[in-house]
Amino acid sequence: MLTAYDYPMGVLLDQAGVDIVLVGDSLANVVLGLPSTRDVTMDEMIHHTKAVRRGVKNALLVGDMPYCAYQANPKDAVKNAQRFIKEAGCDAIKLEWFDQCLEVAKKIRQAGIKVMGHVGLTPQTADQLGGLKVQGKDAISAQKIIDHARDLEKIGCFSVVLECVPTEVAKIITDKLSIPTIGIGAGKFCDGQVLVINDLIGISGSFNPRFVKKYANLSGNILSGVQSFIKEVKAGKFPDKQHSYTIDPQELRQLK
Repeated sequence: MLTAYDYPMGVLLDQAGVDIVLVGDSLANVVLGLPSTRDVTMDEMIHHTKAVRRGVKNALLVGDMPYCAYQANPKDAVKNAQRFIKEAGCDAIKLEWFDQCLEVAKKIRQAGIKVMGHVGLTPQTADQLGGLKVQGKDAISAQKIIDHARDLEKIGCFSVVLECVPTEVAKIITDKLSIPTIGIGAGKFCDGQVLVINDLIGISGSFNPRFVKKYANLSGNILSGVQSFIKEVKAGKFPDKQHSYTIDPQELRQLK
């Protein structure tokens, strides 16, 4: 599973054979320049998800419910989940664990919408977890995460994301569940893995958590390309004849 936020990336991920494309609330940070995932709105999520949907033809498309869609106002959760399905064309939605998670997820399932859960580090409520850090490092907190994952399976979630939990804890959860686990910073024993596409291709700046592996360095390529463009424009080398259009000489004489 990888994230996408626009049509071109949706096309590329689909062509590459990614199983699941997630329009993540990480849109807030990596695309919109907002300080927190909590700041992205439903309208912004729907706008970008519709663009990704136009590019994704084969992969399962999952819309990430932003904080405002279900945690700030749980009573609006079903309505907002339906927007992802009806307006944006998603196949499912994802929501992070919070105090009323089971109640909200159950209502969304009862509305006929597929739900992917998310436990461990939950960025939307990270301030309540001591910040963006590994969760479940002691037996008591690890057991809570295990219980959360099992409860999400019981109410009908089709998959669960495990974020920033010890490898051993992720393995216990994966072994206990009959639904797939998808890890991010959760080790190799999950059934699948997810990364933010901007991290994977190297356009996320200095952000480099331990769980990220950069498979490309597009920032360097983009910077080099733009600098070459600036240099050639200033030197009068671009555009050259190859990159310009001409008019028939006879037509040109008539203009003069």
